[in-house]
Amino acid sequence: MNIHEYQAKTLFAQFGVPVPQGASAKSAAEFDSALAQLPEGPTMVKSQIHAGGRGKGTFTNGYKGGVKFCKTKTDAKSIAGEMIGNTLVTAQTGAAGRKVQTIYFTVASDIKKEYYLAILLDRASSKPVIVASTEGGVEIEKVAHETPEKIFKVLVDPAYGLADFQVRELIFGLGLNAAEGKNAAKLIRNLYKMFWETDAAMIEVNPLITTPDDQVLALDAKVSFDSNALFRHPEIVALRDLNEEDPKEIEASKYDLAYIALDGNIACLVNGAGLAMSTMDIIKHYGGNPANFLDVGGGASKEKVVAAFKIILGDANVQGIFVNIFGGIMDCNVIAEGIVEAVKEVGLKLPLVVRLEGNNVDKGKATLDASGLSLVSGDTMADAAQKIVKLVA
Repeated sequence: MNIHEYQAKTLFAQFGVPVPQGASAKSAAEFDSALAQLPEGPTMVKSQIHAGGRGKGTFTNGYKGGVKFCKTKTDAKSIAGEMIGNTLVTAQTGAAGRKVQTIYFTVASDIKKEYYLAILLDRASSKPVIVASTEGGVEIEKVAHETPEKIFKVLVDPAYGLADFQVRELIFGLGLNAAEGKNAAKLIRNLYKMFWETDAAMIEVNPLITTPDDQVLALDAKVSFDSNALFRHPEIVALRDLNEEDPKEIEASKYDLAYIALDGNIACLVNGAGLAMSTMDIIKHYGGNPANFLDVGGGASKEKVVAAFKIILGDANVQGIFVNIFGGIMDCNVIAEGIVEAVKEVGLKLPLVVRLEGNNVDKGKATLDASGLSLVSGDTMADAAQKIVKLVA
C-alpha cells in the first residue's frame, strides 16, 4: 500500500525524522488555511499523486511541472490553482496520468547538498537494506547505470537491528561533516525505527538534504507498506487513498484476491503467484498480451471465482480469458463450479480456455463438460496458452 508524501512526512515527524514545515489542502477553498500554517517567504507547491517524476510532469491543461518553487505564499496559492483538480502525466503514470486531488505546501529549504537514502527489503538476504548515495535529487536508476560506484548499501540484521558502526559507515559514505553526521545519525536511526515498526516495504528519501547550518532534512518522502501486515496497523490503513488505485484492484481486495491490471487483452485467472507469473510468461511467449495478474489463492471458494470473473470482465480491454489451475490444496471441481456459475451469471460471450490439473481434476472436467458452456479445454499449459492466443488474434 502506498501513501502520499504529505502523509509520509507526518509519519516521519512522529518518528523524529526532520522534515520541512508543511500543510496540505484538498481543494482551492482550503489553500488559505493551509498556507496560514506556514511562515511568509519562499514556498514549495507539490502535487500529491502516487507516482514519481512529478517535477518533470505535464498537466493535461498544458501546465508544466507538478512541483514548483514560489517566492511568496501568494504565488504559491496561484500556482496551486493550476494544479488542483487537473491531471498530471509523468513517466510513471502512463499517458492517462493521475488527477491531482491534494496539494502540499512546504517551506522552501536552503539546500547545501542533496543525497539519496532509502530503506527496503533485500530479498537475496531476507534482510532490510539501507541504500545511500551522494547523488540525490535525480533518478537513482540513472545513478546506478552511469555511476554505480556512488551507491553503497548496508544490510541490517533484523535480529540485532541497526548497529552504531553501520550508521557511521553511512555517514562516512555520504561524506558528511561532524555536525551534519550527528544530525544524520539520529535521522537514520529514526527512519529505520519507522521502517521496522510500521512494517514498511520501502522508505525512500530523495533528496535528503543538508542545509548551510548543518541541519539534515528529508525533503521528499515515498513510502509503501507490506499489505500482508496491514492488519496490525489500522492507523496506516486509514491513510489509503482509493482515488489513486484501480477500481478493479480495490474490488479484488474485498475478496482477498491478488489482482494487478495490465495493458494486454488476455485475462488470466490462476491459483498461485508463481503459476500466475508463468502463465503471463507463456502467453507472451506465444505472442499474446496478458491483461492482468490474478491469483485466487490456494484455497479459493466458488464465490471467489465468481468475483474474479466479474472483475476480469470489468476491464474493457479483455478479449479472452485463460483459466489455468493446478490443484494442490485447491480442488479443481470447486474452480469448475465457480466457472460455471460465473459464466451463467455474467453471460460470458468472450473466448474462454480452461486448463485444469491436479486434485480432483476428473470431477472438475466432468462438471465443465456437463455444463453445456462454450469453452475450450487445454490439455497442457502450453496447449491452452496457444489456444487462447489464437482465439483473440
